[in-house]
Amino acid sequence: MEPAIQLSFLSGDKKPRRRVSFNRGGRGEAKRPALLLAAVGGAETERDATAAAASSGSSGALGAPGPAMAAPCTEDPSLERHFKGHRDAVTCVDFSLNTKQLASGSMDSCLMVWHMKPQSRAYRFAGHKDTVTCVNFSPSGHLLASGSRDKTVRIWVPNVKGESTMFRAHTATVRSVHFCSDGQSFVTASDDKTVKVWSTHRQKFLFSLSQHINWVRCAKFSPDGRLIVSASDDKTVKLWDKTSRECVHSYCEHGGFVTYVDFHPSGTCIAAAGMDNTVKVWDVRTHRLLQHYQLHSAAVNALSFHPSGNYLVTASSDSTLKILDLMEGRLLYTLHGHQGPATTVAFSRTGEYFASGGSDEQVMVWKSNFDVVSYGEVPRVQRPAASQASSSRTLPEVDSPVPPGRGRSQESMQSQPQEPISMPQTLTSTLEHIVGQLDVLTQTVSILEQRLTLTEDKLKQCLENQQLIMQRTPP
Repeated sequence: MEPAIQLSFLSGDKKPRRRVSFNRGGRGEAKRPALLLAAVGGAETERDATAAAASSGSSGALGAPGPAMAAPCTEDPSLERHFKGHRDAVTCVDFSLNTKQLASGSMDSCLMVWHMKPQSRAYRFAGHKDTVTCVNFSPSGHLLASGSRDKTVRIWVPNVKGESTMFRAHTATVRSVHFCSDGQSFVTASDDKTVKVWSTHRQKFLFSLSQHINWVRCAKFSPDGRLIVSASDDKTVKLWDKTSRECVHSYCEHGGFVTYVDFHPSGTCIAAAGMDNTVKVWDVRTHRLLQHYQLHSAAVNALSFHPSGNYLVTASSDSTLKILDLMEGRLLYTLHGHQGPATTVAFSRTGEYFASGGSDEQVMVWKSNFDVVSYGEVPRVQRPAASQASSSRTLPEVDSPVPPGRGRSQESMQSQPQEPISMPQTLTSTLEHIVGQLDVLTQTVSILEQRLTLTEDKLKQCLENQQLIMQRTPP
């Protein structure tokens, strides 16, 4: 066992110094099956680095981030900063499109929006009556959706006012909410065993998918918006066609509750995490199990694909985060940062950062570092179908039930740069502004519609009361 690289930081409330460490390399926990080429083992070098940062604010008040921490080296993930402000376990995190904001939900019933700019104060949004279970920014970043154990979904405008529209989405806890890539609709999953699709602009119910026979923990749109994938406590992952509203396929390989599922950025694969401590990757075209990882010692609670599609990060109740190289089919890093279960994790839209949350009430922001080459080359527009197909074909088949092995070589850790797809900056900014204004306009129209509905109901009630009075009055 190689020594762990140690990172430490000082918390602002003068508590004892906490240790944040990560193990570099495969750690003997992943290998290719015999039918595939043997993985190349590389020489590993021990690296130590220490950095300190002061975090303002205590756990009972809105926190501001401490100064950014120096990365120990250009290849290894580093703890950039951490946020304290939640009063209970953190359940969910999500970055905005431009990575300027990070949203988190908690069992304290509050939604926090943190600013990545140093020394900026966070927004605390109160509205839900129970645990906030899920958060997701709209593709434009101008709206923020949240779901809760109070059975409602709220659509927020993530600014200092924190205005929101609330509607009762399900008859039980809402576990998941996710916007479609075009921003026109979003999907929710619930303990009422259903998956529901809603219109963003009118915030109206569109249709329901209801073949699961137990709680549905997660539901996500595919990158092109044509498919929906859902994960359930019935131990299945179901793939749905949005247009026909039919279940295309059910994946039944998990031996326990399936806690989380998401699409590969190419849209041709899905990855699911389970209470059986495993992560599985399937091809949605052939429905074959491509990769199987059993690297955690407890339930895997969440996962997130790097935008390049080459890496996957997982969060587990064993208190660790693990970063997998999907192209090599092996474990790259095991990160020890949270005290207690790590409940959620998500990459930023560019992949430069990823955030994690845990039962220790903290949100941690990590700088990826291991894929520096492709940060500026992740396209902000969808790839054409041809490149999507070719990307997914490069994923090897892997079955890794914790056998011995060695870590990757230094050179093999760099992914090959992809051809950038760019748009003029002025055009991109203009389009983002237009989309943002449309989102705000949509929110305003929705509020007006609700008020009009209330007015109509009152008028109808007045007319009914008037008729009753006239009927009782003798001629």
